[in-house]
Amino acid sequence: MITAFDTFDYARQAIKLGVKDYLLKPSKITEIEATVGKVLEEIEEERKFRALTKLQKDALQRALPVIETDVVTQLLFDHVHEVHLDMLVEMLEIPSTDEQFVMSILLPEGHEHLYTPVKEKVRQAGNAWVGALYGHQLPIIVFREKQQSFRSQSISIAGEILSLPKKASLEGWFIGIGNACGSLQTIRQSYQESLIATMDSTLPVKYRFYSDVPALSTGEDLQLTKEREKQFFDQVRLGKWDQVSLSIMEMIQRCEREREGVVQAQQRVLQMLWIASRVMSEIGVEAPAPFFAYQTGDFRQLRTGTEQLLKSMKKSYKEHYDRLEADTIQQLKNYITDHSHEDISLEALGRKVGLSPIYISKMFKEKLGVNYIDFLTECRIEKAKKLMADSGKSLKEITFEVGYHAPNYFSKVFKKMCGQSPTIMLIYSKEESLTCCSP
Repeated sequence: MITAFDTFDYARQAIKLGVKDYLLKPSKITEIEATVGKVLEEIEEERKFRALTKLQKDALQRALPVIETDVVTQLLFDHVHEVHLDMLVEMLEIPSTDEQFVMSILLPEGHEHLYTPVKEKVRQAGNAWVGALYGHQLPIIVFREKQQSFRSQSISIAGEILSLPKKASLEGWFIGIGNACGSLQTIRQSYQESLIATMDSTLPVKYRFYSDVPALSTGEDLQLTKEREKQFFDQVRLGKWDQVSLSIMEMIQRCEREREGVVQAQQRVLQMLWIASRVMSEIGVEAPAPFFAYQTGDFRQLRTGTEQLLKSMKKSYKEHYDRLEADTIQQLKNYITDHSHEDISLEALGRKVGLSPIYISKMFKEKLGVNYIDFLTECRIEKAKKLMADSGKSLKEITFEVGYHAPNYFSKVFKKMCGQSPTIMLIYSKEESLTCCSP
């Protein structure tokens, strides 16, 4: 503004109206150039800031599907630290809900191209996270809608998904639905239940609730309790075949002791072997579906046939992991360290070394004692500390350089890992730098 009024009240009113600066008449050319130039620089800085903010938002939007897939994998097959989980949920903008459950979708071979349409159908049907497609299995975590009953919401989503293939080509499609649980930290139980619900995919209705799976025995001790199911899943996933064999043989012994029919006992064994086969498939182990070549006539034959099937499954498991290179974990560590500033997903790591995302998650936990997200976080935080000490960059610049899309999220993670905020550490680093440089 160019004005002849040189009063405080006038200047205050001008500032309220958004005036950046003002010149008093008459003004020298140099004053005009300096003032106008200053305002133009401020406008240009604001324009650059808006452009950068838009780029950051766009980058975050592109990263969200990767984050979502990884969160599902970590929740179902590993442990996600509560701090990471809370912040990831915040980033994914899922409304808070009291309950959630898992639906496991079986896709027939050759229908992998429907992964994206399935994701779109799930998005349209309600709040959910979609995991990675592996071994023709696709898990989704569904958040309960309060205005619908659990069964009504589940059936509605299943119907939307099953509308994708033509009615005549539904063969091979099936959806298992686990029970609702009250915490994401216990969602693995619902996932395991959803897998069990897919046990008989030949049913005319192409979905089944875990609660509708009939018990094979009325005796309480013979039922697969939730804790026993969880233990059995973990034993197979971790390759503890002696324990797997012991669990099944103990079940056969209970059946014999309770005088259960051998045919019914064989059916129970086949159910457990089928579950083991499904778990092997999800971690990338290709093995033929287990079945008995003959109808067993007594419990001795049942034990012999079961031992043969277990031996075959164990062999497939061992051959799969014997093919893996001995330095795979070192390859992964090096790759993550070098590319920690990028949006690295478990799927991308899997493609890099030819392994399933689930197995990579398992291998990190076994070999390094931490999960993949924790290792990636450590790499990023270490790089951030080096930049704070040496680069002279701002906190915002460091945030994006180490691979985070939101300064607030970076600050929370940094404080959790280091015990103090990055702002304070950055101030200390600059003060130390000035002290070192002073004569």
